Amino acid sequence: MTDAETTVGELSEGQVLRGILSRLPASTAPVGPGDDAAVLAVPDGRVVATTDTLVHGPDFRLAWSSAVDLGYKSAAVNLADVAAMGARPIALLVALAMPESTPLSFVRGLADGLAEACADLAPGCAVEGGDLAVSDTLTIAVTALGSLDGREPVRRSGARAGDAVHIIGELGVAGRGLDVLFTRFVDAAGAPILVTPEARASLGAEDAEGLDRQLRPHPPIADALRAADAGATAMMDVSDGLALDAERLADASGVTIAFDAGALGDDLARALGGGEDHGFLVTYPAGTDGPGRRVGTVVARGEVAVTVDGRPWTGRTGWDPYRDWDAGRG
Repeated sequence: MTDAETTVGELSEGQVLRGILSRLPASTAPVGPGDDAAVLAVPDGRVVATTDTLVHGPDFRLAWSSAVDLGYKSAAVNLADVAAMGARPIALLVALAMPESTPLSFVRGLADGLAEACADLAPGCAVEGGDLAVSDTLTIAVTALGSLDGREPVRRSGARAGDAVHIIGELGVAGRGLDVLFTRFVDAAGAPILVTPEARASLGAEDAEGLDRQLRPHPPIADALRAADAGATAMMDVSDGLALDAERLADASGVTIAFDAGALGDDLARALGGGEDHGFLVTYPAGTDGPGRRVGTVVARGEVAVTVDGRPWTGRTGWDPYRDWDAGRG
């Protein structure tokens, strides 16, 4: 039988695991996959850790995402969180729960995507371990670890009045891709339909770029580390929407983030509420020459956490999994 025909339910855990490890680069850790736990070398003794879970249904649809896309995205969203703290990603731990009917070829494609994301976004980072389980719902849980390399962590709570607000990366591009999926790739009942290569080729340039960024986010990891080195006072990954994430940073710092509408692009609603671009919201002391483009200013805390041209933002702020679950726009 071919990999496409063989399912994980027909194999042992060891056979499935070998199917994953055969697609990943060799570990450079002191102790990598194969033992009960990995051993990592961390230069300054401090480890930054984060985890994120992607669940079939609210977070992705198999009709829309290939296995490689899913592997890439599950790595990228975690690498971005590590970099937002000013840390260099060094390792991923991947837990995969899947139905017994899952083809082995899918699992291998997922491993390929994880490897591609590490190579593209954080060279030197690798999958160093994880877990396999059976579940009725396909679930991918990734833990990412990072090294501060002598830096102090950049937290959400460090912004101060007078700081410049910058964005590193894109705004609204992945949100456009989500709109494409929910308008072009659903049937009359709203159920997802397969995104074929032919269908993707028929999209216009902006829609195609949005779809690519929605399915494979490309966080600018190296620029986030440069921002930390440049003296960023606060930073966070923009995953759930710029307005919502800016509110979180403002609340943590006890300030108001005052955006300049003209700096956010032509589609203000998508820039502020789209989410999933996985760029970085950064604040710098005035006059700092750091990565990103300026989009506003930190001001003393007012009545609201976020303003646009001096007025409270009343449009969509972004994605909240508890508030938006029923909407199906994960």
